[in-house]
Amino acid sequence: MIRRRFAQHFLAPAWADKVVRAIAPSRDERFLEIGPGPGALTTRLASRVDHLTAIEIDRDLASALQRQVSPNVEIVVGDILDVDLGRFLVAGPLRVAGNLPYNISSPILFRLLAAARAEGGSALLDATVMLQLEVADRLAASAGTKDYGVLTIFTSAQADVQRLLTLPPGAFRPAPRVHSAVVRITFKPSLIPPGSEAAFERMVRMMFMQRRKTLLNALRPYAESVGRGSGEALAAAGIDPVRRPETLTIPDLLRLVSVFSPKA
Repeated sequence: MIRRRFAQHFLAPAWADKVVRAIAPSRDERFLEIGPGPGALTTRLASRVDHLTAIEIDRDLASALQRQVSPNVEIVVGDILDVDLGRFLVAGPLRVAGNLPYNISSPILFRLLAAARAEGGSALLDATVMLQLEVADRLAASAGTKDYGVLTIFTSAQADVQRLLTLPPGAFRPAPRVHSAVVRITFKPSLIPPGSEAAFERMVRMMFMQRRKTLLNALRPYAESVGRGSGEALAAAGIDPVRRPETLTIPDLLRLVSVFSPKA
């Protein structure tokens, strides 16, 4: 049965084999799978890893999957956006895999990034996930390109991104209208100084709401909200005020946030 209410597109068996080879699981590893559906990846991963936790929002699918998995698989019924990921990290290093629902893939990625930043988050090693191709393009975009944005910045500040596979619509049932990609996001210590995370996120999001404006104008709402002038802040950071937000590299942004958070 197709679960359209959850925007799920299930992976065909031949492509599931290719994806698992791309994930390259090892016997001693622990995995968290997001959105297992009928278990195309679940059953293949379970035979290759020490332990697998699969989080499925659809109770009917979760119940059916529970009846076919091996003892090293735990099925959790819940929404990945609400489940406490920290409880899966306390047992040690964890890898993530999954076919992410297209309509919430970005929120899921931000959730994983937050989990990797949190205390104990160093146990989160990587995430190998299937995404809409345009989201994969955004993850790996370079500064100055149309795909470069908030998701790119937050990901590159704390992870390395590698594209592993491109999947045609026919790799899924039902076939989506878009191509997909499998990417590996390997987490690393965040480049954002401790204590500056909230300021960095707010500054970046506010600037990119006006990404077509010059930095002088795009930064103004954030700068004024913290009692600074945008021109003054840009000068202190050594950044040309006529540039646009999408041209700023991670080092540029870190320099700029340090102007607003000098103690960071």
